[in-house]
Amino acid sequence: MANAILGSGGFHHVCVKTRNWDATMRFYREGLGCTEKISWAQAPKRAVMLDCGDGNYIEVFEDLASSPAAIGPIHHMALRTTRLTEVVVHLRGMGYKITMEPKDVKIPTTNGAGEVAVFIAFCEGPNGESVELFQNEKT
Repeated sequence: MANAILGSGGFHHVCVKTRNWDATMRFYREGLGCTEKISWAQAPKRAVMLDCGDGNYIEVFEDLASSPAAIGPIHHMALRTTRLTEVVVHLRGMGYKITMEPKDVKIPTTNGAGEVAVFIAFCEGPNGESVELFQNEKT
């Protein structure tokens, strides 16, 4: 459904800054299966738009002077999956930290939509970013 303000807008990308380009590319490409859509500039200020599926992107900027904020205003990014358990096994096998093991959660709604069942897990990316893996049918 189109957004009344944005039109046929919606989520386009979230941006991650990195001091370690190779580790970041390994995590998003090999760990999460993202593919390069476009890239620009050269080291040490490279940038890339990685497609994580269905035209939803993670943008990565190389910034050797970057130092991540304690938690900042964005708590985490969530990536939709239909294979959560397999993704967690894959990431763990690559050495990434799983910060919350897969679990079923029931979210009670307050808008009459009924209870929403989700299957979620969290991992930590190479830049300290928190990535939620999110599987459900309703949203």
